[in-house]
Amino acid sequence: MSAIDVQGLTRRFGDFVAVDHLSFSVKPGEIFGFLGANGAGKSTTIRMLCGLLAPTSGTAIVGGVDVRKDPEAVKRRIGYMSQRFSLYEPLTVDQNIQFYGGIYGLTGERFEARREFVLDMAGLHGREKTFTRDLPGGWRQRLALGCAILHEPPIVFLDEPTGGVDPLSRRRFWDLIDRMSASGTTVLVTTHYLDEAEHCHRIAIIQAGKLAALGTATELKEAFRDRPILEVQAPEPVAAMEALDRLPEVEKTSLFGTSVHAVLRTPGDAEQLVTSALARAGVEVRGVERVMPSLEDVFLDVAERAERSA
Repeated sequence: MSAIDVQGLTRRFGDFVAVDHLSFSVKPGEIFGFLGANGAGKSTTIRMLCGLLAPTSGTAIVGGVDVRKDPEAVKRRIGYMSQRFSLYEPLTVDQNIQFYGGIYGLTGERFEARREFVLDMAGLHGREKTFTRDLPGGWRQRLALGCAILHEPPIVFLDEPTGGVDPLSRRRFWDLIDRMSASGTTVLVTTHYLDEAEHCHRIAIIQAGKLAALGTATELKEAFRDRPILEVQAPEPVAAMEALDRLPEVEKTSLFGTSVHAVLRTPGDAEQLVTSALARAGVEVRGVERVMPSLEDVFLDVAERAERSA
């Protein structure tokens, strides 16, 4: 049985279709990633799956409960951490934990055990009386996650949980997510950081409210199996892009940091082809090498194909 099963899920706001007939399922214990640009429909989808927003049409079964028929029962079975900071900053660490414990109906020994779990997980022993507003960003995020799973829900929704925290805190946060998954908790997470999506067992890419691609990171990268990607190091990357874009063998180019990624239409002696073409154009090149596609390459490719077919 799936932890989450979505079929034809749609949400309209007047004439605007925010989520357009989404269908997917999530296995128990799976880390399922939602990728998409701002306004793609990720947060709207999560709000429907959490029972916070009624679907216009379609079905969503979360933890065995139909979100349209019994949204309150869904809320009792899940944990939810929104992209906006979900804690009460004027309260102390302990007061936030007590507040959420009360919401979830935790009392006595069970509450004390879960309180200890949150303090351990967030590394906040000794800081129980610290005001939440005074905590560094990474600690606040871990505390927010702890409060979201205080009642041990089998399914957790995390909407851009690591926005605005430093790389080390992001890594520690994802270590917590990995541990949750290993213990059997299902996690659906949205993120803007494509390197984070590599942690997900499967990834759904949402474009304009529609499901544009779904699979593991390896499966999604298969789109480039017969289309080599070359990374070009050049002092003037814009000039290199312009020269490469004129080649019929080059499908497209994009800036990748300070380098240029060029996607070729067919396999072959790609490095020599590109090096020779740039030399003829008078563009200085410091290096050309074939690289494995990144999720950023995949995301841009899927988005461009979706736009062309729209």
